[in-house]
Amino acid sequence: MTQQTLPAALAAYAAPSGRPAPYELLADRDDGTVVRCGGSVAKAHAEDTDRDGLAVRMRIASARALSQVLLQPLRAEVGHVQGRPVSLWPYGAPVDPHRPEDAPWEPTARLLAALHQVPLRRLPGPVPPMRGPAKVARALRRLAAAPDSGTRAEAGAVRAAARTLPAWARGEAPAPAGGVLCHGDLHLGQLVRFPVPEGSWRLIDVDDLGVGAPAWDLARPAAWYAAGLVDARTWLRFLDAYRDAGGPGAGPPGCDPWPELDLAARALTVQTAALALAKAAREERRLEDVERLMVDACVRIATLPPHLEPASAS
Repeated sequence: MTQQTLPAALAAYAAPSGRPAPYELLADRDDGTVVRCGGSVAKAHAEDTDRDGLAVRMRIASARALSQVLLQPLRAEVGHVQGRPVSLWPYGAPVDPHRPEDAPWEPTARLLAALHQVPLRRLPGPVPPMRGPAKVARALRRLAAAPDSGTRAEAGAVRAAARTLPAWARGEAPAPAGGVLCHGDLHLGQLVRFPVPEGSWRLIDVDDLGVGAPAWDLARPAAWYAAGLVDARTWLRFLDAYRDAGGPGAGPPGCDPWPELDLAARALTVQTAALALAKAAREERRLEDVERLMVDACVRIATLPPHLEPASAS
């Protein structure tokens, strides 16, 4: 008997009957395959997922303290389909990529501020570290493994920019102690409206959720602003909404946010540029305009002084 494809098997897992059912393939990437089956969404996580960590993150996502911040799973337990860890969620309506003017910047900022203020003691534990730095390390490994297609100079610039970061921000050492609950991979694709169609915005995707520096969740919008991908008005709307909601990751209202944000914004720029170069090399194509902007930002970062590691105790 022929084995079902992974998407079809996920649809059967998501269907109330547990049998084959019609589905819509929402994503099929190295880091996960996602299908919608009616009002349910099943996600097969990456094969190398830390399964114990995912189990804790699913319990955290189910916590009442986060019910107005995260989309809560239909099952707190992690399932398994064709050897892959699987999570099950209600369907939420995503941000419309064709209407960037309607992007929910202020709601996103308020959700992050609320996430960053949840007392860790109210969550199932032990709460794992946020995986943002691990994603930087993964992106640099992909760049190192990419075929050489004339991007040697650009790859060198990205690696030079990475060397300006402390080892922990490259995922090569433990992060500093302390922190708050962070999403770990914040971008506008990580939001949905629930219930559909006019419910409140919720954050999705808990693969990288954990304790860390709150500035990391602001880093992608900050990096986009620094690279010219987000205009000043949009950036300030986001920043002001976050601060007004009590977010701790960008300093108090009225002060310069960049001493708080610079390191994480550099790290996200390195991550984005490394992935862009690796993808372009694999597909044997030139960089797209947005990808070029992130690589150019790495060229500038590479000229900046490195962040010093903390001195060890004598």
